[in-house]
Amino acid sequence: MKEGKLIVVSAPSGSGKTTLVQSLLSRNLPLSFSISATSRPPRGKEQDGVDYHFLELDDFKKKIEADAFVEYEEVYPGKFYGTLRSELEKKWSKGQHIIFDVDVVGGLNIKSQYPDQTLAIFIQAPSLDVLEQRLRSRGTESEALLQERLAKAKMEMEQASKFDFSLVNDDLEISKKDFSERVKAFLDQV
Repeated sequence: MKEGKLIVVSAPSGSGKTTLVQSLLSRNLPLSFSISATSRPPRGKEQDGVDYHFLELDDFKKKIEADAFVEYEEVYPGKFYGTLRSELEKKWSKGQHIIFDVDVVGGLNIKSQYPDQTLAIFIQAPSLDVLEQRLRSRGTESEALLQERLAKAKMEMEQASKFDFSLVNDDLEISKKDFSERVKAFLDQV
């Protein structure tokens, strides 16, 4: 397979996108997860090469200069995220389609570069209040970072209409089923 299909999943932090992506990956579909690169340090039990490719800020910037990214963005000041071209090439060479768990700007950038082979899905919480509750229950961010994430979430939610479809993650089991059915239908298209 020279180039396969791309499933882009974007959402504000706390919407449940990672849970939905992991659920989909547990099914018997020809999908492989694209591991993003980031310049931020690992959180909790995150592992390099498993959760992210953790790069020093200078290394990340060198890769930008070398055009090594399909897409990248400075999501928060000094914190870059991006998709390495080598990730796509590696997965496609193995005959796999690729699923991305990326921010809204990155997701739309991938869709614009590969419009015909990309299904772009926007996941959202039922409301900003629910989103805030989910983020607080994680207990992983300071109050300042939490407020930064909520402000970013408001802006991201305004971009939902630019995606192929939007899924409100209110009931996790229903969301998993809907998500899986839409992705499978897209992968089955010739």
